[in-house]
Amino acid sequence: MSVIKQLRRKCNCQSRLLCTLLVLLAGCADPAWPGRPNQADRPKTPDQILSFAPLYRQNCAGCHGANGKLGAAPPLNDPLFLAIVPDAELTKVVTEGRRGTPMPAFFQAVGGALTEAQIKIVVEGLRTEWGGDMQRDASLPAYELTRVAGVQSAAGSRARGEEVFTRACAGCHGKHGAGLDRDGTLGSAINVPAFLALISDQALRRIIITGRSDLGMPTYAESDGRPDDFHPLTPAEIDDLVALLADWRATGPVVAGAASQ
Repeated sequence: MSVIKQLRRKCNCQSRLLCTLLVLLAGCADPAWPGRPNQADRPKTPDQILSFAPLYRQNCAGCHGANGKLGAAPPLNDPLFLAIVPDAELTKVVTEGRRGTPMPAFFQAVGGALTEAQIKIVVEGLRTEWGGDMQRDASLPAYELTRVAGVQSAAGSRARGEEVFTRACAGCHGKHGAGLDRDGTLGSAINVPAFLALISDQALRRIIITGRSDLGMPTYAESDGRPDDFHPLTPAEIDDLVALLADWRATGPVVAGAASQ
């Protein structure tokens, strides 16, 4: 075979190979071509997740419950809570966490997993998903504790708190918060050092106001399990209860009749 024929054959083979490659490349441009990756199916990096449901599931559900209820932490699926907590406070807690409690900081700049945009999505998503129709108004107690010299502090009285506790709380939590005997088992105790050490005064105030509907605990205004003449707790009475529980955290319960200011 002459050299010219060999060169022609070689060129023909290369041309056919080139044509084949061009056809394959053209097919890859077709979204329907088998095996072509779908952009929507590509895995997302953590900071690319920009919808509430997966952000809540990955970062909040472990403590606050899969549907915002029945978690170890207070429920977020609570219209009363979402009506009283200011946006700035909710954003701050998600961003910075709560010092001295299991609530961590979620902002990336302080070691968390979420971007500023993702925190905004979580905060707005809580209100959209679970805020309901309840609106903040002057008839609702203030969410935040009284601030003394810039520091949050319960402004109430332990002595008055004992009186309020007896009327509003002892029916479920027992005298001095020691719990009630139900069929030989002590339950619903709240004067428990481990519990009080893990919850802030602000969270105590929140639970006194909102109750825990997922666990059957009434709000500050509901009369379930309370005396017939019960009236909604006033802001001052809420302060007194927080002061009592904060004092129990530090010193434990007092004996009957020995309450002090």
